[in-house]
Amino acid sequence: MSFSFEEFLQLLGLYFWPFVRISGMLLMMPLYSGSYVTVKIRLFLAVFITIAIAPSLSLPPPIDPFTWHGILLIIQQLGIGISIGLIFAVVFQMFVVAGHLASMSMGLAMASMVDPSTGVNTPVIGRYFTIIATLMFLLLNGHVLIFQIVLDSFDTLPVGLHFYDRDSLKLIFNFGSKMFEGGVLVALPLVTALLLVNISFGVVARAAPTLNIFSVGFPVSLMAGILMLIFITPLVLPHLQNMMLYAHDLILNLRLTEDS
Repeated sequence: MSFSFEEFLQLLGLYFWPFVRISGMLLMMPLYSGSYVTVKIRLFLAVFITIAIAPSLSLPPPIDPFTWHGILLIIQQLGIGISIGLIFAVVFQMFVVAGHLASMSMGLAMASMVDPSTGVNTPVIGRYFTIIATLMFLLLNGHVLIFQIVLDSFDTLPVGLHFYDRDSLKLIFNFGSKMFEGGVLVALPLVTALLLVNISFGVVARAAPTLNIFSVGFPVSLMAGILMLIFITPLVLPHLQNMMLYAHDLILNLRLTEDS
């Protein structure tokens, strides 16, 4: 039985190209891209996922990875994987935006802590929302859904020397606005309630100018914000589900350019 070089390249590509795409996805994917996940762990995870999904994929075109075409294909697979991870990173950054809005309304804009996943300072309310969203994401088996999406992406985004078309790039860029839109929706009840509290303090200050409203306003605003956090925390789950479904549909609607 003969075994040609083209068949060897196809067998090699069956495992190598998915490995490159999955590595790019883990590079940007929340929960896996943080500094607390070492490069070795991400590498082993990419290898294990590739071994698990490769037998269910169709054979790719025989392209030598050590040629110019192979280098272009590596860049293409990295770009697809990074874009998938970036889309889900936007989902989690939505709660960071909500935390910024809530912290400014509560007077806690200066109270920040280092986010271990990004290494930058984020408001404590943003970390609260992110932790709640992460726990719900794991309880909903969101990490399994992501790997299923990556597996399905090889059907809609097959291995080849093509990248996203114009409409797909537009979908990815426009998805960034969902981060701000979703963050406002999460924090809107809290911001509205604190706005009413501040308006009432303004009325009291006009009615009694001698009253030191600043010594009373901050503790009341803080307490009102904490009470509103209790009420809006259950809203994190439906917002997370909606954004996950939107991200899932967006990735499945991405398409590559076709030969003219």
